[in-house]
Amino acid sequence: MFVDSHCHLTFSELGTQLTQIRQAMSDAQVDRALCICTTMEEAPQVLALAEQHDNFWATVGVHPDNEGVTEPDVDALVALAGAPRVVAIGETGLDYYRLGDRTPDQMEWQRQRFRAHIRAARQAKLPLVIHTRSAAQDTLALLMEEGAPEVGGVFHCFTESAEVARAAVDMGFFISFSGILTFKNAQELRDVAAWVPLDRCLIETDSPYLAPVPYRGKTNSPAYVPYVAKALAQAKGLSVEEVAEATSRNFEALFLRKSAPLGDAEQLIKPRKLT
Repeated sequence: MFVDSHCHLTFSELGTQLTQIRQAMSDAQVDRALCICTTMEEAPQVLALAEQHDNFWATVGVHPDNEGVTEPDVDALVALAGAPRVVAIGETGLDYYRLGDRTPDQMEWQRQRFRAHIRAARQAKLPLVIHTRSAAQDTLALLMEEGAPEVGGVFHCFTESAEVARAAVDMGFFISFSGILTFKNAQELRDVAAWVPLDRCLIETDSPYLAPVPYRGKTNSPAYVPYVAKALAQAKGLSVEEVAEATSRNFEALFLRKSAPLGDAEQLIKPRKLT
């Protein structure tokens, strides 16, 4: 019924609890999950997890905030993308939140890493999983410069403005909402969620982080994604079942390129202008 479109099941908080996590997912009617890669070193674990379980899929990529790790290049990313059950490149993007003494101008290494991911996605013909924090305008600009609308993707754990959401949707990207949507102080985000077209919405946990209310502050799990669906349903004035059905269909259209009549899945991921 539900799909968690973004989780980190290889992280230490969850990696030793896979049996319990999978049972909790089943009990909560969470049928599938996308396991996200954040370093080249982590990739073998993420790929193995997806290959071992028929309701898990994987991405390959290096998180923009990770330093002191193997730097990816296009060829390496494309090679990993050829592994079974890899359905996207990322998570990738720009993150200027933890600059310390640095300025955005000094983050060129991050922008070059992002470009490598976009180029790999275009070569592999896979969508992108985008992380952006305190860097929305640069993120949008680089996506356009590198031709990312050709492959599309998703802005995960969305916390940006309605203007950024509109720009992303105009480029053919989906918007994914996390447990932040349930937080008391997140009314502006719920207003954005109310606006984003349902056929561009995804839901996620970003486990083990950002557990939704009523589990806020605790370790997150894919089993909690129904709480995100409920918050999105309330924001849009829909039933949870409608949101579950739509976000599952969107997941399939973006990452599995199926579940729509011939040609419709491709149409869903094309850029479009909204009024």
